Amino acid sequence: MTDDGTAAAAATGTLGYEQARDELIEVVRRLEAGGTTLEESLALWERGEELAKVCRHWLEGARARLDAALAHPQDGDDDEG
Repeated sequence: MTDDGTAAAAATGTLGYEQARDELIEVVRRLEAGGTTLEESLALWERGEELAKVCRHWLEGARARLDAALAHPQDGDDDEG
């Protein structure tokens, strides 16, 4: 089972934000629906944690890019007045 978890974590690193978000939504839906064994629920929870980390990474990167863009307006904007 550890190999599956390792493979899933490695695969998670290649996901884009939208893919990770969509899969996370599905994981949450399955957990909320119930009907899974304890082991299945734990595996889903662990996958959800990994997907949340991917989403958080993408969002933090986007925030950093926005902050950088706002801190350094394009050159020449004020010169053409």
